[in-house]
Parts: sequence; structure tokens; C-alpha cells
Amino acid sequence: MSSLAQAVRYLTIVPLPGRHAGVGDLGHAAAWFPVVGLGIGAALVALEWLTSRAFPPLLAALLTVTAWKLLTGGLHLDGLADCLDGIGGRDPEHRLAIMRDSRIGAIGAIGLILFLLLEIAALSELPGPVRRRVLLAAPVIARAMPALLGRVFGPARRDGLGAAFQAGLPRGAPLLVLGAALAVAAATLGRAGVAAVAVATVVVVVLGRFFSRRLGGITGDVFGASIEAAELAALLTVSAWVHVAR
Repeated sequence: MSSLAQAVRYLTIVPLPGRHAGVGDLGHAAAWFPVVGLGIGAALVALEWLTSRAFPPLLAALLTVTAWKLLTGGLHLDGLADCLDGIGGRDPEHRLAIMRDSRIGAIGAIGLILFLLLEIAALSELPGPVRRRVLLAAPVIARAMPALLGRVFGPARRDGLGAAFQAGLPRGAPLLVLGAALAVAAATLGRAGVAAVAVATVVVVVLGRFFSRRLGGITGDVFGASIEAAELAALLTVSAWVHVAR
């Protein structure tokens, strides 16, 4: 239960009592990440149910996505923006220096805007019942991805956050969290959910490989970006599945 509490404190803004996790402790808690994702998804489902009754679909989707990002403290968006800014660096050392800079650059800002617009548009066009099911499943799918990346790719820095997270990661965590994500996605979305897990996994592995080559390994920012990328991949996959099936 202490590991679950550590995961909740790190992945959300829920004010649980107790100390915040060190990143090494967080690696031990990685198996609980999908459970935290399920809690986030449940909160989003409740919010979407309320907003969809008070507002038109586009505005309801905007409010839901806003709450989604606020609930996680913008942590993963920050990692995504840093990764996007770092792409323009000359070499791995320069890219890592850009990513450590707290200021956001033009590429990061534009990328975040487009990314959020894609999520809002995808969510707003889904039928109500499907929208609520994907809101429940997508956070679970996404929070299985850091454990996968941590097992497949090495850290960019020996003393970085990514290295500490990977050092504390249990050996069986990737299979456990991917199995949990697949079970939730299949139970809520059926074959579309299975497809969403598959697409999200491919997207995240490609993302990890890209940044591993550009940085000489992966960092904490890449873990955050992987969560955001997996959530968007799940939304787009389900949106495409529903559109093609019409």
C-alpha cells in the first residue's frame, strides 16, 4: 500500500499524507501505475458525464481534457514539451542541456498546442458511451508504458531521474502492467481496446528508440512524453475504429 501511495503522490495532485517518493522508490511502485491510471480514468468518466449534460460536445471535451491535465499536475506534458524542444539540439549533450532548461521553446509550445487539440477533437467526436469507456481505459494503458520503456532502453545519464527509476524497477513489472492494461482495455472497449494497447505500445517503443538514439538513452522527460503519447494513441485508435465501423 505504501508503493501505491507513492505512485498516487507522484502521478497526480491528490494530497495524500506522507513523504513524496524518491525516484528509486517510484521504480518499485511502477506496478501500481495502471491502478492510479484507473483512478484517474474513473474521475474523468464522472466529470465527462456531468459536462456532457451541461455543455455541447466540443466544450465538454475541452473541460474534460483540461481536468485530465490538471489532475496530473501537467507533469507528463512538461516532459513532452522538453522532449520536443530537445530534438533541435546539435548532439546528445546539447539536447540533454536543452531538456534540462525549465523554459519552454517554440517547438515545445507548438507541439503541446497541437497535441492537446488532437486529444480534444478526438474525444469530442466519439459517441457518449464510447467516450466514457476510452476515458477509463486510456490512462491505464498509458501508465503501463514507463515500465516497458525502463526495461527496453537504457538511461541517458547514470545519475539522472530515468536511471534511478530504472534501477528500482522490478523485473516482472512490464509484463504485469501491460497485462493489466490489456485486461482493462479489452473489458471496456473490446477489440478496439486491444488495438489501442497494441498501437500505443508500438508508438511508445518507436518514441523510446528515437530518443534513445538522439540522447544516448532515455530520461525522465521521455517517460512523461511516453504517457502522453500513449494516451493520444489510444484516443486516436478508438476514434478511427469507431469511424471506420460506421
